[in-house]
Amino acid sequence: MPLFHRQSILVYCSLLLLLAFEVYGQDSTYTGHRLHDRSLVISTTDGRVTLTAYGAEAMAVFYERDHLRQLPSYAIADTAVKTAGAVRDRGAVLEYATPELRAVIRKRPFTISFYKDRERLLAEETGFFAKDTIRGFRFSLGANEKLLGGGQRVLGMDRRGHRLPLYNQGAYGYTTEAKQMYFGLPAVMSSKKYILLFDNAARGFMDLGKSEADVLQFEAVGGRTSYIVVAGDTYPELIENYVSVTGKQPLPPRWAFGNYASRFGYRSEAQARATVQKFADEDFPLDAIIFDLYWFGPDIKGHMGNLAWDKKAFPTPQKMIADFKRRGVNTILITEPFVLTTSKRWEEAVAANALALNPGGKPKRFDFYFGNTGLIDVFDPKAGDWFWSIYRGLMEQGVEGWWGDLGEPEVHPPDTLHAAGTAEEIHNAYGHRWAELLFTRHRQAYPDKRPFIMMRSGFAGSQRYGMVPWTGDVSRSWDGLKPQVELALQMGLLGLGYIHSDLGGFAGGETFDKEMYIRWLQYGVFQPIYRPHAQDNIAPEPVFHDRETRDILREYVKLRYRLLPYNYTLAYHNATTGLPLMRPLFFEDESDPELMDYKDAFLWGDAFLVAPVVDPNLDSVAVRLPAGVWFDYWTGASYQGGGEVDVPVSLQTIPVLVRAGAFVPMIDAIATTRDYSSQRLALHYYAHSSVPEAQAMMYEDDGKTHGAIEKGLFEIIDFAARQRRDSIEFTLGRTSGGYPGMPEVRAMMLTVHNWHAPVQRAFLGDKTLPFAASAAALESTPTAAYHDTEAGRLLLKFAWDGKPLKLGVN
Repeated sequence: MPLFHRQSILVYCSLLLLLAFEVYGQDSTYTGHRLHDRSLVISTTDGRVTLTAYGAEAMAVFYERDHLRQLPSYAIADTAVKTAGAVRDRGAVLEYATPELRAVIRKRPFTISFYKDRERLLAEETGFFAKDTIRGFRFSLGANEKLLGGGQRVLGMDRRGHRLPLYNQGAYGYTTEAKQMYFGLPAVMSSKKYILLFDNAARGFMDLGKSEADVLQFEAVGGRTSYIVVAGDTYPELIENYVSVTGKQPLPPRWAFGNYASRFGYRSEAQARATVQKFADEDFPLDAIIFDLYWFGPDIKGHMGNLAWDKKAFPTPQKMIADFKRRGVNTILITEPFVLTTSKRWEEAVAANALALNPGGKPKRFDFYFGNTGLIDVFDPKAGDWFWSIYRGLMEQGVEGWWGDLGEPEVHPPDTLHAAGTAEEIHNAYGHRWAELLFTRHRQAYPDKRPFIMMRSGFAGSQRYGMVPWTGDVSRSWDGLKPQVELALQMGLLGLGYIHSDLGGFAGGETFDKEMYIRWLQYGVFQPIYRPHAQDNIAPEPVFHDRETRDILREYVKLRYRLLPYNYTLAYHNATTGLPLMRPLFFEDESDPELMDYKDAFLWGDAFLVAPVVDPNLDSVAVRLPAGVWFDYWTGASYQGGGEVDVPVSLQTIPVLVRAGAFVPMIDAIATTRDYSSQRLALHYYAHSSVPEAQAMMYEDDGKTHGAIEKGLFEIIDFAARQRRDSIEFTLGRTSGGYPGMPEVRAMMLTVHNWHAPVQRAFLGDKTLPFAASAAALESTPTAAYHDTEAGRLLLKFAWDGKPLKLGVN
């Protein structure tokens, strides 16, 4: 076809599309407004538009038209607080403003723009459109604007220029490129410091300047015609404002930060018991064992929906669970929302009206990999009652956590009818609603106990139900490892802070790649969840590999446990502000838009920078360091930030750097979090003259009580350092409401790294600390100091009763 002919056709099609939007969007005209229920309700010739502010920097916009079917919001949390905005009628425009965000509504043709201070953040282009089987919104994009988001995709950090399918779908064996995966999110974070969330769970697309370079278009086949705009002065503040609307992640149980035994799958009670024993024999800490689908049937196919122990393979499950619990190992079971017609519960599910229906009003049946099946209608309270009765019965047996698999749902015929709508309308909210069902019923049955809910799929706001998502069935290969930081950062920016990967990779792999496996599990220490998992043709558990592999990874798993006070504090920050545990480097310099594309390293909290090794046979890794001084965690070598440095690595190490001025609280190695205590606390401080003052905190509670923060059942320990020439002073303080098991007195060991200056005097309060003659002598002395001049470390050992305290050296 001649080039000019193709261009003519493209222009013609574009004109038709624009005409459609003109008829169904741009012809709308303002006719009036009123304030109702702390919202601005605007009448137009095309319907009603409601603007609702949440806090000072978020606003939901809901377009309603007669005869256009709507669904409830799945994104907005019940805890989101409405804020009454101020209205000004300026003739041609109407303004609705909070102290930080202003919506400017042009009356004719009707469109809305959003401003923070005097800067325009975002503007509808032709705005809302709806015709036949398509509805959505169009927004204008800035020339150099970067767009992150969209949930799980492997496309690079900046997703601008892509047209993203919005339909949660499996991506078995993915590697370095994946446009559509298990957990999409209809939301973007802009380099202009706004988040735009489309509150619609229907099948659709998010076109980020792919079809038209300067237009962001959301389109769906049905669902809710609403979007939410969130602003913030900084990216962390933007995330906090976002989770204030969509909900904050509650604290998980402390054991969730431990090590998991998991594979596809344990086929018998004897095998599971032997595996737990193997972890103990090899001196590997362990906190949980996960049972894949063999717990309810001997084969992969034909048994899904049984949701009861296969007694031939697991003859004494309750005793097994209890025995594991006595060892500090919690039991997690996989469940799926499919009930096969061959399963033992098919008739029971039909009788309970628990299944989604076909257009004839009968349970919808269809074939997929595991057999002929129905799908539990998690949107129907009757189905919820039936489903939860099974969960509760298993919890009464001692099960502590749930793994929800295939919850996209993996197969979801379009003619499936749910209580809330058609499959096409609610598909992307299915896993979200399933998590809500489990979380809500668990809270009712066990109000003081934190749930553990691991899910493969969900929607915007799923974090408020305690969801712990993972990145799906990744290839067991170097190319499977490469995108994991990108996937984690993208999800964490939009509230899903506990995203993690199957450590070591899940799918395929005919032979054991020792180096790749070690590298993945080393990186996993600095993921929110530490869970090796894979098809069992190659053992996913480190305890079943060669001695060198075991010896290397044992120390990493133990480091994970020693870091529990630090990691648990990251969980506190996530629960209170939404700040992800894994953070992108562009948080460090928000003035550099190029940093938004960087995905080779990440921040683990404030103290650590981690760069996974994702290629074989390397003896160094190039790492881009933020400004400041950074120390190699393994060697103590220092690096000046503000550029790229080469960090040496061996098979035993990956680049882990600690920020100058960082406090890192740690404990001694333990075998399970059941034995956790911070009564003996090792506090590490990384001193440098470039950081004259530093502050940090540590959060503690009993590790299991739901709502401990809201109930005041916690303590916060504050640390501060002040360095002047050859002296350094530390201040410790504690804020506490008290909780069971809270240490009244702590045995403290403060290690000051990079301290080479001569020490004349060490002090604790108004007393002088004696100096030990050696590190060994320090071990046997309850209160003393020791200066390891060769290593450049200063150690201060003392007891602390929680009262304000100053100590240091000069």
